[in-house]
Amino acid sequence: MGTGQRPRNARALVLLCALALLTGPGLAAGTAYAAPAPPPPAASPSPPPAAPAPGAGALEQVHREIEELYRQAGSATDAYHLAEGRAKAQSDRIAELARLVVAGQERIAVLRDRAGAAARAQYRAGGLPPGARLALSDSPDQFLDGADRLRRGERATSNLLGELDRTQAELERYARDASAHWQSLEADRITREEAKKRIEEKIKAAEELENKLAAEEKARLIQLEREAQHRAQTAWLAAGALKDVTGGPTEAGTRAVRFATAQLGKPYLWGAEGPGSYDCSGLTSQAWLAAGRTIPRTSQEQLRLLPKVALKDMRPGDLIIYFDDASHVAMYVGDGAMVHAPRPGRNVTTAGAGSMPIKAIVRPDA
Repeated sequence: MGTGQRPRNARALVLLCALALLTGPGLAAGTAYAAPAPPPPAASPSPPPAAPAPGAGALEQVHREIEELYRQAGSATDAYHLAEGRAKAQSDRIAELARLVVAGQERIAVLRDRAGAAARAQYRAGGLPPGARLALSDSPDQFLDGADRLRRGERATSNLLGELDRTQAELERYARDASAHWQSLEADRITREEAKKRIEEKIKAAEELENKLAAEEKARLIQLEREAQHRAQTAWLAAGALKDVTGGPTEAGTRAVRFATAQLGKPYLWGAEGPGSYDCSGLTSQAWLAAGRTIPRTSQEQLRLLPKVALKDMRPGDLIIYFDDASHVAMYVGDGAMVHAPRPGRNVTTAGAGSMPIKAIVRPDA
């Protein structure tokens, strides 16, 4: 899924607006997402009617079903990326083991050549090594020298045989490890294929539901999304979520936010990491990569591996993990707002940080 070329002045305006979130004085609670105004209905600039329009209940049910399908697809997407990452690690380890096996085989060949040379020398000497023959000499000096050489020869032979045994044992261990990694690789391949199948099924089902709607209903569906986000954000703010949130961004956090907000308007695409499109964790991981930090690829791994911080300590650049299954992630940009890649059919956008159920806040640059 590609993205259209935007006018340069529009991109500049978007970037300036995003940077204003970071550099504007005070980030006061009465501006931007800290005190959102209800979104206007699609049909007119007046507030939404008190009574629902005919068929509104059915449309809201469709909206809930579509959102749930996309959320399940997001959860399966994390499973896919996690299996993909493990498969790559297993493949890398198998390649490393193959190199070790080759090196070990070459080492065994050298050791065998040395052992063979020693055996041949002993045979030519009538079964006794030179040191043993000197040890039988009538000269005391020659005897002592021969005894020393004999001991050194015995140690060398013992060391040679010991090294040969150790190298052979290492080769056997490498073979066992490679077999185990091949089994893990196959398991991850199966997991990846099953997750991909689930993702495609959920996205297809959601798209089919949405495609059955008339143009007016699709517009109303978008409005329902905005209204639901507005209600959640309003309730989140009313509960005092931002009361103690005053932290400013770090230098790295500023770079990450700058990158993420520069992607506004680009389409969501499952599995995408840019530059033309993103999925939710593709956006956050690439934003922090641009800031000089490598973080996990998936929202579930970002939750598991990155340090968690309290809501009151949240600052721009932190990642917000959503839903109980950690199936969505966004980046906090300040003033109660976040930037994210929402779902298929939508573009990278800003929204209220409390517009979805928050599971945790994690910090890439703790």
